[in-house]
Amino acid sequence: MTTRRDFIKKTTTGTAAVTLGATVFPSWANARILGANDHINCAVIGVRSRAKAHVLAIHQDVNAKILYSCDVDDTILEEHNVWCQERIGYVPKVEKDFRKILEDKDVDAIFIATPEHWHAPMAIMGLQAGKHVYVEKPCSHNPYENDLLVAAQKKYGKKVQMGNQQRSAKTSISAVEDIKKGVIGEVFKGEAYYSNNRGSIGHGKTIEVPQTLNWDMWQGPAPRENYRDNIHPYNWHWFRNWGTGEIHNNGTHEIDICRWALGVDLPETVTAFGGKYTYDDDWEFPDNQQVTYTFPGDKFVTWTSHSRGIMKPERPGRGITIYGSKGVIELSRNFYKLYDLGGNPIKIEFEKELSATTNTQGIGGLDVDHVSNFFNAIRKDNSLNSDIRDASVSTMLCHLGNMAHDAGHTIEINTQTGKVLNSEKAMQSWKREYEKGWEPKL
Repeated sequence: MTTRRDFIKKTTTGTAAVTLGATVFPSWANARILGANDHINCAVIGVRSRAKAHVLAIHQDVNAKILYSCDVDDTILEEHNVWCQERIGYVPKVEKDFRKILEDKDVDAIFIATPEHWHAPMAIMGLQAGKHVYVEKPCSHNPYENDLLVAAQKKYGKKVQMGNQQRSAKTSISAVEDIKKGVIGEVFKGEAYYSNNRGSIGHGKTIEVPQTLNWDMWQGPAPRENYRDNIHPYNWHWFRNWGTGEIHNNGTHEIDICRWALGVDLPETVTAFGGKYTYDDDWEFPDNQQVTYTFPGDKFVTWTSHSRGIMKPERPGRGITIYGSKGVIELSRNFYKLYDLGGNPIKIEFEKELSATTNTQGIGGLDVDHVSNFFNAIRKDNSLNSDIRDASVSTMLCHLGNMAHDAGHTIEINTQTGKVLNSEKAMQSWKREYEKGWEPKL
């Protein structure tokens, strides 16, 4: 494997890598971008982890400001305030109830980095309040919300960008352009993979809700459950009431790039294998999984996830491989590598600024590019790199992966609607139950 360091040694056009770590930020984190027009006031909702990348990216635009930080946990808000003062030089106003932010006519755009069960309902409410929306992936908790969010964007007309930031990677854009030109011939297969070594989440014990947490607002549209000690602030990902499993938590990124590179939309069939193999705990999704999607034109995409138990120590944590009749392309958030059929490297490109790939913040230069694209869409009506109408299709693929797993057999898909044709069991997951008064509506 050619590394960036090897590549720079062999060429004179490489750019220096940027070290990413817990306290080291990319070079753009302290240098704001000049030349922007039209002021945009923002609110960031859900500020524990991924929001840090949003804040730094928003801060690069001299004519954008964060008016509000919003979270339902006082401890998280206090930590975030300190972090904001250190990183962006000011502390936005604090609000625990996002609905009050939506009432503020000075707010132009909201950035949603909450638990996943809140993504679509909050985005829809934001649109109804006249706000542009940047929503983290996945854009929905279930297929019903997926369709509803797309319909809401069409009805209210504001911009909605999903946070699958690799769509703004210059190297990935270059690769897709090369694929369209036929550089690797007829593309037929996309491999998406993710490897991690997550530990046990144990068996949660019912305890009193921490005084710093508004548990009722945290649950929002989800049916009410007692507070347990292994849910907040991160492990909700692995519970069906709030999360959508690893295929959505991380697979949305790589599956999306495969679909983009192959030029496909909804699949004809979906087959899922795998299960929960590693720990006896409360985890409710597969922790190791293989999903295969078939598409018209004899194309297919595979998703391989090893959430708990790294596949190979030397293999990267995540990535994409695109196969064509004349060559192969490897993609990540940080590079594009082109090979001939013999595995010989032909072309290698790296992102100017590297992005973290496996931590929970995922901070990097792609966030700046993706947020900049969002702002340009608001200001100039430029095309979004991840418009919700297209992003929802990739999100739907992930939903179908979970639905095929639950069905226990290959499911057949209506390629116009995404609905499953041969499994009533799978279709039981099309829409969730909502807490009374919280169901999203147009």
